[in-house]
Amino acid sequence: MSSARTKPKVGVSSCLLGQAVRYNGGHKRNQTVIDLLGDEFEAVPVCPEVEMGMGTPREPVHILSGNERLVGVDSGKDWTEAMHSFNSEKLEELARLNLSGFIFKTRSPSCGIQAVDPETSETTSGLFARAFTKHFPNIPVIDEEQLQDKYSRGKFITRIMKQVK
Repeated sequence: MSSARTKPKVGVSSCLLGQAVRYNGGHKRNQTVIDLLGDEFEAVPVCPEVEMGMGTPREPVHILSGNERLVGVDSGKDWTEAMHSFNSEKLEELARLNLSGFIFKTRSPSCGIQAVDPETSETTSGLFARAFTKHFPNIPVIDEEQLQDKYSRGKFITRIMKQVK
């Protein structure tokens, strides 16, 4: 009989793990995220923009029109419906994985817990992050900037461990 325990699964914006999925072909590898995950958690990378077919590199997108539309910065191409379709499928997939938490990319139009609408300067959440938190209201979420704060990081880890029990 094995005494190995299953690691809690934590969704993570792929760019924070060093995957080159950003609009410019780069990444935002974050050592705090990597260190937090360590050997204790299983990372489940997610990049909505790449996974829904936008490719890398790509035109950057932002949220417009009352925080509801995801459009190309230069072309104005509307990606909103594609994002909603992706969200429906991805959230079902993530539900089957029994995630215990999610670490989002700050200020991302898809993954930001808080993104800024350039038309109104109002703060809103990215379309995937918004759908995730609505679908999974009890799963703890945080972004990489909030993880820099020792208190916030500790609270996030405590909430993850409560999800596992």
